[in-house]
Parts: sequence; C-alpha cells; structure tokens
Amino acid sequence: MKWPREKYIRWIGIPLLGFVISFITNDKSHQKLGMISNVTISIIFTAILWNGVYFIIMFYRRKYSSVEFTAKRLVISAILSALFLIVGANVIRLVMGLVTLKELTSLREILHYAHVNIVAGILVSSIYEGTYFFGKWKESVQLNEELKNQQIRTQFEVLQNQMSPHFLFNSLNTLTTLIAENPEIAIDFTQTLSEVYRYILQNKEKQLVTLSEELAFSESYLYLQKMRYPDNLNFSCTINSTQKDLSIPPLTLQMLIENAIKHNVVSKKMPLYIEVGVKENELLFVKNNLQLKKTLEKSTKTGLENIKKRFAFFGDNEISIAQSDGSFSVTLPLIKVEQA
Repeated sequence: MKWPREKYIRWIGIPLLGFVISFITNDKSHQKLGMISNVTISIIFTAILWNGVYFIIMFYRRKYSSVEFTAKRLVISAILSALFLIVGANVIRLVMGLVTLKELTSLREILHYAHVNIVAGILVSSIYEGTYFFGKWKESVQLNEELKNQQIRTQFEVLQNQMSPHFLFNSLNTLTTLIAENPEIAIDFTQTLSEVYRYILQNKEKQLVTLSEELAFSESYLYLQKMRYPDNLNFSCTINSTQKDLSIPPLTLQMLIENAIKHNVVSKKMPLYIEVGVKENELLFVKNNLQLKKTLEKSTKTGLENIKKRFAFFGDNEISIAQSDGSFSVTLPLIKVEQA
C-alpha cells in the first residue's frame, strides 16, 4: 500500500477537521465577524494550529530520530503541542476580535476551547506518529528481507564455489594421494572437509557470528587449500582474545581469503602470503601480496559487493579496499553486539 504525500493529507484534513469542529464549538461570539461563517473560522483555526503542531512534531522527529529517544520525543512533542494549542488558539481569537484582552485575563476564558483543541491535537499527532511508526516498521521489514536475500546469495555463491567440479576434483585427488601416502592425514582431511560444510549449514540463518568462530572456520578452509599448496601458501593471524569476541557476517573472512587464492599465483617461486589482523578502532584487515594470474578462474564478481551490502545493513559500516603494486588489502569494521 502506497501512502499519499503528507501535504495532501494536511490540506484535505484541515478543511474536513475544521468543518467537524465548527459543529462542536458553534459559538455565538463568532457572529461578531459578520459574513465570515462559523465553518470558515474553524477552518482558519484548524489550519494555523494543525501546521503549528506539524512543525513541532517534525522538529523533534529530526532532533531525536533514533529509536532509543522515541519516548523522550513523544513526551516533549505532546507537552509543547498542548501549550501551543492553548496559547495559539487564544492569540488567534484575540487577533480575529473574537475575544478581548481583558477577557483573556480569566483562566476560564483561556481554557474555553482547550479540550476541543487538545483532542484535535491528539488526533493530528496520532496520524503523524502512526504513519511514522508504520513507515519505520515497513522499512525494517524490507531491510530484513533484503538481508535474507543477501544471505541466500552468499550461501549459494560459497556453496557453488566449493561444490564446483574443479574444487571437488582437487579435494578428492588430494585425498586419494593422502590415503596412499599418509592415512592419518587423510582422515584429518576428510574430517576438516566435513567441518567446512557443517559450518555453512549451521550458520546459514545467522546474521552475525563471532570473529573467533569465523577464524576457526577459515583455518579449516585454509587447511584444505594448503593440501594443494603445502609450502606455497602462508597464513598469519595477529588478533588478541578480546577482539575475537567482536562479530562479522558469516563467511566474510573465508570469502576474502578465497578471493586472494583465486586471483593470485600460488607457486614455489611465487608463494602467496595472507595476513589477517585488527587495526585501531576495531578494524579487521585481510592483506595479501599481489601477483595476479594472467588468466583468472571464472568469477561472478559479487564477493566484495556482497560483503559491502551485508555490512551496510548494520549501519554506516564502510568497507575500504586498497591496492598497490605489491599488495592488496580489504579493511572492514568489526561489529560489537550488545547483550540484552
């Protein structure tokens, strides 16, 4: 359902509400204006007061836009709107000659229309806050759906890469050789291969995992890759225990390591070095020496874009990519999850 623009709601609602209020008040004093009808007076009142309440609501909505300030915003907006309705209504009455300054010295006269104006104010505020909360709810639902779709794409991409004939051929070929040469390592290889798939299946519904979980999974993935490049693939990790409690979207680290292996030469003459660490301000980096292959494996080119979109879901978390003649690095923010 597409909601109409606010200005249309306002300019349709003002005459409609003014018409209704004219029958509620129906004050004989309004006849002082001669040809101006009771309905016209009510519409003028409603237009000025409605717009005043609207600007109060919009001002504090911008000032306290965060969800954590919702209660504070509502209380302040309600108090100021009520004061504006009481004071504003009497100022309009005075300007229009519906009441004298002497009459406004009486508290009873000041509050003469307070109940009608406050009820109308509550109605107007409810319309704006109701549509605002509905919009936020709709936005959160859309973001959740986008994240789910992004997770499905991530799972599909990783599983597709690992289940490709090339990956299976190399894994099974390595396993066949190990069975003949070193059965114990062959058993470890088979168990690690199963752990890789188990991790993916266990975390397919999760939005975040701890860095320690992601590191353990990536080490299992690297174990399989080092079977192909035993002395040519080097990995170092400098992350302390407290940093490992921070979180990232699942499979992020594995995808970055996989990209490094996929796009660079890994040989005895040109070994590949992959370094993972945490900089200041809780920024995780994955860095490798740059020695690009002349002919690259077929790629969907969605890995880094996929990571960017998933990090964007958790706020203003920018991914930094740096490339020089000798190195390539990706830096991304670690996410701190507040425990309820």
